[in-house]
Amino acid sequence: MTKVLVLYYSSYGHIAKMADAVAEGARSAGAEVAVRRVPETAPAEVAQAAGFQTDDSHPLIESIDSLADYDAIVVGAPTRFGRIPSQMAAFLDTAGGLWMRGALHGKVGGAFTSTASQHGGQETTLFSLITNLLHLGMTIVGLDYGHQAQMGVDEVKGGSPYGATTLADGDGSRLPSETDLAGARYQGRRIAETAAKLSV
Repeated sequence: MTKVLVLYYSSYGHIAKMADAVAEGARSAGAEVAVRRVPETAPAEVAQAAGFQTDDSHPLIESIDSLADYDAIVVGAPTRFGRIPSQMAAFLDTAGGLWMRGALHGKVGGAFTSTASQHGGQETTLFSLITNLLHLGMTIVGLDYGHQAQMGVDEVKGGSPYGATTLADGDGSRLPSETDLAGARYQGRRIAETAAKLSV
């Protein structure tokens, strides 16, 4: 059975909800899915002042080396000034051993994100995540236009060919819409299907 890891960091819960949808999509393709989060590295007083939500919806990732146990890894993080947050960067920066051994070569990767606004850096954040995965030798699967719901301007919606996205609004009040979650499920399914084909 194809094993998929959905690995994320979430400050306010939006990415955690998207991670669940990605996992749901991967499971619909028959994959065994684990959802894990990276540790919070912000000082407690900073997190409290910023109103971060305590995230205990999924266990912490066991170790960086555990990434090698999966056929596919989907990484999600919110944007911080158009790039990935330090929490996710700090975790991925410890992947030197995996890189040196080529432990993730040929595995499938993907990314998803959340921003406050429509022009808040969704695609640059996705590329920041994808760049890490490419350096680790992974084959990237985005959110292709088979997910037609990402098209059009009839409503505020996330979505990019580079990965599933959502918009949180400046105060975090907008939760992922059904369209956003459908995109995350679609990408999760496509990643699991691709990993199954490549592992034959």
